[in-house]
Amino acid sequence: MGFPRMLRLHWLLATLILITTGVFRPPLAKADEPLRAFIDRELSTAWKEQKIAAAPKSTDSEFLRRVYIDLVGTGPTYDETTKFLADTDAKKREKLIDTLLADPRFAGAQANVWDLALFGRHPGNISDTRTRPAFKTWLAKQFTDGVTHDKLVKNLLLAEQPGSEMFMVQFRNAPDEAAIAVSRIFLGTQLQCAKCHDHPFDVWTQKDFYGVSGFFVRLVVQDAGGTPNNRTFTIGEKNSGEVLFSGNAKDAAPGKKGEPIKPKFLGGNVLNEPPTPKDYKEPPLPKGSEKMPKPTFSRKEKIAEWVVAADNLYFANATVNRLWAQFMGRGIVHPIDDFHKENTPSHPMLLKALATGFVANKYDLKWVIREIANSDAYQLSGVSASKASLPMWFERARVRPLTAEELVAAMRTANNFEINPKDPNANWDYFLRAFGEPTNGLGEFQGSLSEHLFLNNSDQVRALFRRKKGNLADKVLTSTEPWEKRVELMYLSVLNRPPKPKELEAFVSFIKREPKPDAAVEDAIWVLLNSSEFRFNH
Repeated sequence: MGFPRMLRLHWLLATLILITTGVFRPPLAKADEPLRAFIDRELSTAWKEQKIAAAPKSTDSEFLRRVYIDLVGTGPTYDETTKFLADTDAKKREKLIDTLLADPRFAGAQANVWDLALFGRHPGNISDTRTRPAFKTWLAKQFTDGVTHDKLVKNLLLAEQPGSEMFMVQFRNAPDEAAIAVSRIFLGTQLQCAKCHDHPFDVWTQKDFYGVSGFFVRLVVQDAGGTPNNRTFTIGEKNSGEVLFSGNAKDAAPGKKGEPIKPKFLGGNVLNEPPTPKDYKEPPLPKGSEKMPKPTFSRKEKIAEWVVAADNLYFANATVNRLWAQFMGRGIVHPIDDFHKENTPSHPMLLKALATGFVANKYDLKWVIREIANSDAYQLSGVSASKASLPMWFERARVRPLTAEELVAAMRTANNFEINPKDPNANWDYFLRAFGEPTNGLGEFQGSLSEHLFLNNSDQVRALFRRKKGNLADKVLTSTEPWEKRVELMYLSVLNRPPKPKELEAFVSFIKREPKPDAAVEDAIWVLLNSSEFRFNH
């Protein structure tokens, strides 16, 4: 299946603009050069051209916390921290990256990242999709089993594997919303502006929009039972049904009938499908948990195959651009899901190298992540002269807040806290409510009063650091080491670095002034957990 001509030309037009404006440079790749080296040369060249001074290399503590949070969704333990900081091997960072990519926690952490990309905090049909435990289990298993990204996305769109259906459930009776989401997430293309009128800033027309919507109009969400917090569904598909197009929204009138629009690949041809028999009547939907029979011709299969086709330039580009932003703060095309001729890549040859390597390595996300994490650019310090919140030239490392999921995991790890499901404070859903949307594709962050109050006052946070056998407070209080060593234990456990001299002096003085140190130790841990340093990835 060839990639649609219009979409290919759309991409080539953007490339031509880069060439004629002098932004596009010929590739400098060398034989057998790893992608990480190409990343560093491309960025270094841009820094020289822009006369930008890059940040210095990150300290071991800064790198350690960053890479743990990025790859396994939590900070390192005290033992993991001290082992890495004491290691003198010149290749210890590279070895750690390989270790974390093989860690079972990697699958869960990346599943959280992609779950949020697919649903956000407030998905459609929220009563059905809010908790989605079966979907999260399915998604984590894809990462555990090493399923390549093209197969993962195809299975997601087919929605036939148990647990995978939930992505399409959020678009129940909403084919337009499915068209918008699939184009945005997997192709990096914004179509919503073409829903009511031809796109004012891009090539897409209303008929382009409804052509994509036509692939989803026949889908039927069937309730297959389950509990209120773990409902199950199947996705059926009818043999008939078309999207009706009635023209520009401003010309809409009551009772005006639209013309049927056949499915049309974005920027390409109308789907070639057998005609529905004349006078065909759709049979009644099955009742209960009985599944609908497969249609004689599946539009769902055709769109799933097309999205991940090997010659679909937008799929590979959109995926690696999203990965780059995940680890580097902003996309090479930014916002990450808005590829169009006016929004050109900051580093076009780097985007091409990432996408080409991704396809050559059979859509292996781990391969891309390994190369990015091993680059000097990823391992820069987050502190530099740059004042931009998201430097477009990537001259310093990304500084970002932890998501709600990461924050909970990091607090548990720091405090050596095991969850007791019967604990009334174990409802971690409160964290999700307090910390809202972790990503909008723009890398923006704005702390809120509710977040601040939650960290300061919630029982869920306090339950983590109150003294309990084996947790951090207990280890500190039962230790026979001098208080200087015990404060160091707290810092290495929570912030993954030793305290500075002034910090050490202040904490020791604070704890020692109390005749019984229990409350003071708990307060000291609370202060570290509430610090901006802990809230962010360093």
